[in-house]
Amino acid sequence: MNIRTLLSKENLKKFLLINLGLLCLSVGVYFFKFPNNFSTGGVSGISIIVSHIFPNITGATFMMYLNIALLIVGFIFFGRGFGFFTCYCSLAYSAETWLFEKIYPMTAPFTDEPLLELIFAIMLPAVGSALLFNYGASSGGTDIVAMVLKKFTNLDIGKALFVSDGLIALSACYFFGMKTGLFSVLGLTLKAFLVDSVIESVNTAKFFTIVTTKPDEITEYIMKTLKHGATVERAVGAYTGENKSIVLTACKRSEGIRLRQYCKKVDPKSFMFITNSSEIIGKGFRQV
Repeated sequence: MNIRTLLSKENLKKFLLINLGLLCLSVGVYFFKFPNNFSTGGVSGISIIVSHIFPNITGATFMMYLNIALLIVGFIFFGRGFGFFTCYCSLAYSAETWLFEKIYPMTAPFTDEPLLELIFAIMLPAVGSALLFNYGASSGGTDIVAMVLKKFTNLDIGKALFVSDGLIALSACYFFGMKTGLFSVLGLTLKAFLVDSVIESVNTAKFFTIVTTKPDEITEYIMKTLKHGATVERAVGAYTGENKSIVLTACKRSEGIRLRQYCKKVDPKSFMFITNSSEIIGKGFRQV
């Protein structure tokens, strides 16, 4: 891969969004999870419990050591096939959290409202994780354990990870009291739904099925103004027997409003089916 390809607009955008995701993860974990002892699973949940058992080891420090150890395990089992972005994200995530600990030591939560803090403790990492997953990256941690288990066992990895995270969350009841433990379980449950919702929201696009008698004008607008492709099918109106065309296209949400307005302007009698889709793969959208 040459330098020009490496520094392409798409790669730079990917790199910036991945780092934004890492920042959201680090802020959510350090400033909201750690001070409140919200053990919602994963490496951060284990780190919170270990730092409580061994007060001389801070949560950020243990998380960094554990992530490095898991990366080594990953390299042992997968060698060079181990993803670059998984390595980068795991190390950057640990380093950012550790840096926050050195720059701004947290001795207590920001507020005395644990529910408010839980919202930020779940929302920020969920947005961060969604941005990473959207670009095929991962913060490492227990994801590496899942990769190893998937390679050597027939376990349902999703269920296995959910059970392990559940045990970590429940253990908070023992170490930090029932109130914190229940908040941890609630946080784990919300996290499971929120990550998927954020991923779908980030990728949501509009799919248009346009029944029209002016296909040339509409397809020209799609291709020249919106810079997308379109497919045209010939059809006959069942009620009128009139020759019509069906234009199929997909565009981003902001472009969807403009396309809808243009179709009604150029062909007021056009009939449109507009649906949301979070999985449009191809040129101009997501690439596999």
